[in-house]
Amino acid sequence: MSANAPAAAEALRQFRVIFGAVRQHFQAVEKACGVSGAQIWAMAALRQTPGLRVSELAQALSIHASTASNLLDKIEKSGLVRRERNSTDQRVVRLYLTPAGEQALEKAPQPLTGILTHALGQLPDDALARLNQDLATLIAHMGAVNTRYAQKPLSEL
Repeated sequence: MSANAPAAAEALRQFRVIFGAVRQHFQAVEKACGVSGAQIWAMAALRQTPGLRVSELAQALSIHASTASNLLDKIEKSGLVRRERNSTDQRVVRLYLTPAGEQALEKAPQPLTGILTHALGQLPDDALARLNQDLATLIAHMGAVNTRYAQKPLSEL
């Protein structure tokens, strides 16, 4: 057993608390409004900035554009968002909430961005910089990890 084993065990315990809280929040979102936490976050972004393009929504959610497109397909089929093409340039697709989407957001537990995203946003810049550096070091110690998960919403992992 290494000298830092108690500290490593405490860090692991704290990760479990974070993951458990995130899972619990996602479950509460789905129970309250019938859609995933990632879908609610996307809808909240569309409420804040109606008319986003898919690429802009992906950037706002820090996910890959194809992931955002798949996410939108699901909530569009549920009638919660609509896509509109620009009359002058049919390639430009803008995204808007429907009245049903607005109702789903009203039912969703706060914060709409998810508790981890919200909590990270509350940290001071210097704390976030340290956390990012320390997490990068942790990932490096894990060896060959699949970074494709970095572009997926937590609710889809």
